[in-house]
Amino acid sequence: MRRIAALSLIVPDYQAGLDFYVGKLGFKLIEDVDQGHKRWITVAPTATGPMLVLARAENDRQRAAIGGQGAGRVWLFLETDDFARDHAAMLAAGVEFEEAPRHEPYGIVAVWRDPFGNRWDLLQRQ
Repeated sequence: MRRIAALSLIVPDYQAGLDFYVGKLGFKLIEDVDQGHKRWITVAPTATGPMLVLARAENDRQRAAIGGQGAGRVWLFLETDDFARDHAAMLAAGVEFEEAPRHEPYGIVAVWRDPFGNRWDLLQRQ
C-alpha cells in the first residue's frame, strides 16, 4: 500500500503555523519533535489521514516561497461533512474567504487563504 502521508507547508516560524492551524482552525497537533536546529511538527484536521509538516523557512529562497507553493492556485483542500458549520466557525475565527460559498456539480465550495497566503478550498462533496 502507498499513500501520501504528509505535505510540507512553509511557514515564517513554527509558532505562527501552530497558532493558525491548531489555535484557530482546531487542527490536531500530531507531533512536535525538537531536532536541535529545527522541529518536526505535524498537524492534521483529524488524528488520521494526510498531515501538514510545518516547515520553518530558513533562508531567503524559502521565505520567498511562503504562500507561493501553489503558484497562486488553490492547492490545498479541506474537506468537511458539514460545510455550513465549518464555514461559520472559520469566519468566526477570522479566516479570510475570497468568495461566498458556491454550489458546483461536485459539491459546495469556497476559496479561503491562510495568513501566509496559501489558497485553500473548503469543500463538502455531494
